[in-house]
Amino acid sequence: MMRRLIAISLLFVQVNTKAQQKITLSNAVKTALQNNLGIRFARNNVTISKISNNYGFAGGLPVVGITGSDLEQNYNLDEKLPGGTNYNQKGTNSNTAVAGINASVLIYNAGKTSAEKKRLEAVETINEYQLNSRGLTLASNVMLKYFDIVRQQSYAKTLDKSIEVSREKLNIIQTQKEIGVSNNADLFQAQLDLNAQLQSLQAQQLIIDQDKTDLLTYLTVKLDSAVSINDTILVDQSLKLDTILNHLSFNPDIIVAEKQINIYQLLETETKAQRYPSLSANAGYSYNFTGTSAGSVLLDQTYGPYAGITLSLPIYNGSVFKRQSQIATLNTNNSRLLRDTLVLAYNSLALKNWQAYQSNLSQLETQQKNYDLSLQLLDLVLQRFQLRQATIIDVKQAQQSFENAGYQLVNLSYAAKAAEIQLRKLMNRLLF
Repeated sequence: MMRRLIAISLLFVQVNTKAQQKITLSNAVKTALQNNLGIRFARNNVTISKISNNYGFAGGLPVVGITGSDLEQNYNLDEKLPGGTNYNQKGTNSNTAVAGINASVLIYNAGKTSAEKKRLEAVETINEYQLNSRGLTLASNVMLKYFDIVRQQSYAKTLDKSIEVSREKLNIIQTQKEIGVSNNADLFQAQLDLNAQLQSLQAQQLIIDQDKTDLLTYLTVKLDSAVSINDTILVDQSLKLDTILNHLSFNPDIIVAEKQINIYQLLETETKAQRYPSLSANAGYSYNFTGTSAGSVLLDQTYGPYAGITLSLPIYNGSVFKRQSQIATLNTNNSRLLRDTLVLAYNSLALKNWQAYQSNLSQLETQQKNYDLSLQLLDLVLQRFQLRQATIIDVKQAQQSFENAGYQLVNLSYAAKAAEIQLRKLMNRLLF
């Protein structure tokens, strides 16, 4: 009966597996970068900065406008002229119409417009690198979660192998009991061991399912999607510390910190320019009409082109511009300090990940040998148990050694891969 239930369970798993969608590392990262809401938000910021990066936003393009108004009035007129003529009339009507077109263009403002345009370019560049940084972080998180699923599935396979041994151990005891060379105590213990391992496998499957949910969250797809991952953890062993440290300057976060210094320097220029004269030219065409039903002037109409120059010279405003310039200089200094702090932190992070990378790689070869030996030991102890040359406790200890060796091997592989991913992220050279 038990074997029949196991067969039905295996069949059910196979049917579900066929319905699952297979995910590769490359597809997972590309899907996440395409769907992630944070990435879409960052893309919108890049678009906004591209639109804003314009001479018009900086105030460097001409401004043209049309104005017009028409005013109707009804009033009582009482007008006395120097020659003795008087006008006195109630209910006087008057119409005043004004229209014109005006254009103005900036000629000089001590480089404020040029600095503002460069600052808009720097903001656009920063948003592009921030998008790159967000993409790197998302891609590395997807990769770490992807390989964590591979790790957990690998450990589940180790448990599967140990469960096979437990079933074989139970079959051996049942056979020995039938011929009278075993007792119920060993039979019950073997059944308890098998049940405990089946529960461990169920708990491990829960970890795998929850990891898949986390991965689907990164991908921004339906969280109840059925997915399968069939992969192994392969670690690139060719990374060099000098190369890593030399490529930290390509990290988008460090580039953003450098660009932020440039922005504050441009803000210094803009604030200092406010203390100097500004010159602009303006020209246009105006039309003015005034007509009344009574009075000394019944019609007044003027029209024609005009041109002029406007000069603005700040003299005193409570030292606001001076203080703004001082603040801009301090902000520039602070941005340099933040850049230096970030560089120091990233160098430290790179070194620690390199140390983890090297340590895990150095242990992998030995642990692989331990795993192979533990598997051979498990097979040997099971054979000796079948010949009644080993006890049930010996088999259980061999199983535990095998499970621990498998767990340590896959953990070392994952830790080395995680360090590699972090190092490549710092270098802006993720491979997927």
